[in-house]
Amino acid sequence: MAEHNHEHEHHHHFEMPQKSRMEEALSKYNLNITDEEVKEAVKDIIANKVHENDTLEVKKFLMGSVELTTLKTTDSDESVLAFTERVNQFEENYPHLPHVATICVYPRFAKVVSETLEIEGVEVACVSGSFPSSQALIEVKTIETGLAVKDGATEIDMVLSVGAFLSGDYETCIDEIQQIKEACGDAKLKVILETGCLKTAQNIKTASILAMYAGADYIKTSTGKLEPAATPEAAYVMCQAIKEYYDETGIMIGFKPAGGLNSVMDALIYYTIVKEVLGEKWLTNQMFRMGTSRLANLLLSEVIGEEVKFF
Repeated sequence: MAEHNHEHEHHHHFEMPQKSRMEEALSKYNLNITDEEVKEAVKDIIANKVHENDTLEVKKFLMGSVELTTLKTTDSDESVLAFTERVNQFEENYPHLPHVATICVYPRFAKVVSETLEIEGVEVACVSGSFPSSQALIEVKTIETGLAVKDGATEIDMVLSVGAFLSGDYETCIDEIQQIKEACGDAKLKVILETGCLKTAQNIKTASILAMYAGADYIKTSTGKLEPAATPEAAYVMCQAIKEYYDETGIMIGFKPAGGLNSVMDALIYYTIVKEVLGEKWLTNQMFRMGTSRLANLLLSEVIGEEVKFF
């Protein structure tokens, strides 16, 4: 009898086509948003709220939210090994400061990082699924993801199939996220929306909901390989989507701005948007991450009061 029930449930879950399931899901969210109102809301937050977070404590917290990233054509086993050793060394040099949240690399370096990393609590993130274009066959994407996890990746950053999304083919987008999520096993999945290509607030909100609905543990703004990358406006819309999704389902989804985070002020702006839209609950280095290669040194310099190029 139990078996029969299970089959029935399984069947029931799939009998509605993806498109209409997605439409039903989207109908619960406010997609009636204009770029203008988003701009105004962000302007207001930047003018009135950011300054109160410009403190040493917040900057220390932000150091612990950094996903220290190297995604260069010139990366090698040697360079990634040295990169990871800096993170190991950091704990020794600055024991009173929080270590970075993750090291983010291409899948071929997952093994080097996971075997070299000695710091408890630093995650190994890999971009996967034919990053940054996402233009590979799904079989290739899932194999790449599975291999990264096998080699020690604890988090996977994939890119939404932006072309499919913009053509209205949500079914492909959902299906791919679900398959990659399955290939992740226990690893957490971040879905990069590439907001600079989505352009409108409405598209960004729709893509956010679609990604969360399909199984994302985090939604991330950008690959950092295209302009524009992260913007405060895109962040605001994504955080609104996360909040509505949480109100609807009780599931907390993480947020990661990435690409174009070039100054401590940029970091403070994203922190403030998260705080204002999502609240204190999201201000942990589990729920809020920043993908960057240069910001770690800038934050460290401000925290210790002199310019350092540690990483």
